[in-house]
Amino acid sequence: MRAQLLTLMITLIFLGSVVTTLVLYTLDNNNVEPHLKKPEKKNSPQSPASCKDCREDIKKALQLYSQVWKKDDDNYQKFRSQLSHKCHGLEKAILTQTNTPLGSKLVYDGEKKRTLQVNKGIFSTFAKEPLFSNKTWHTCAVVGNGGIVANSSCGKTIDSAQFVIRCNLPPLSNGYEKHVGVRTNLVTANPSILLEKYAALNERRRSFVENLRSYGDSMLLLPAFSYGRNTPVSLRALYTIEDFKSPIRPVFFNPAYLQSLAVFWRSQGLKAARLSTGIIMTSLALELCENLNLYGFWPFSIHPYSLQDLTNHYYDDRKTKVKVHAMPDEFNFLLRLHSQGVLRLHLGDCEPDEK
Repeated sequence: MRAQLLTLMITLIFLGSVVTTLVLYTLDNNNVEPHLKKPEKKNSPQSPASCKDCREDIKKALQLYSQVWKKDDDNYQKFRSQLSHKCHGLEKAILTQTNTPLGSKLVYDGEKKRTLQVNKGIFSTFAKEPLFSNKTWHTCAVVGNGGIVANSSCGKTIDSAQFVIRCNLPPLSNGYEKHVGVRTNLVTANPSILLEKYAALNERRRSFVENLRSYGDSMLLLPAFSYGRNTPVSLRALYTIEDFKSPIRPVFFNPAYLQSLAVFWRSQGLKAARLSTGIIMTSLALELCENLNLYGFWPFSIHPYSLQDLTNHYYDDRKTKVKVHAMPDEFNFLLRLHSQGVLRLHLGDCEPDEK
């Protein structure tokens, strides 16, 4: 009897050790990479530092950019004339009571089947007179929000321009002013910012108005009639600014201008679902300005010279969820205009006395 019990105990101990070994082996294999198959990489954006294609694109861009820049008046006048002839930005970029009379029909540039009859209420929100007709500036700056402008010390250079355009309500304080400046004559606001950051202005609105103080009495340009969802929140932005007596001046993009601009760039070979705010404002500035400088335009996430990683924006690293803009393609067109002496791109840091 004792011999049977002893045999049973030995058998149980043996089986227990086998089971324990199998469990430990299984757990261990769950924590190591298989030897025969490497794990698949996640679909998160790759750093261009490990992207040979991006490095090659950067190399090509620098070869074109490294040529000594000089304005070419003939090229500038030719391109500006083409742009003006097709798009008429000076007269049509912004909705006014002059270019869009009461009773007009607006066709949304992002939803071609959506239209809006201009009634008295809508008409009253339009600028009362043309804002740009027969007015040009000698020097202008369009400031993009790319991470390349961070730590660039370009603030004073940007502020020396007569007319400064900024995109999508960027922050200008907390140390950023050294690199991007503070002067603002026109700033755009994507309605998605109003929806996400300010609860579509359906709740408390004071923080929205307080954050607009950075831009003084500049124009606040909204694409109110690009998509149906843009209209109510853009109107609430205008009403909020009026209610709080903010000095900033809200105005609306003319959807007909945005449509003509899309057609123009397609004729140049640029294929994009939607033009970015940056190239839209650059296009307008080319009609407004004799000498145009661009800052914060760079489509890659490593610096062209230091090769250090860059954040998506100079103030955060938030990525867009849906890719509707053709940023590298747009940049290549801007780089071509730079090489032709039509406008000037700034990719490096600014010298203290650079203007």
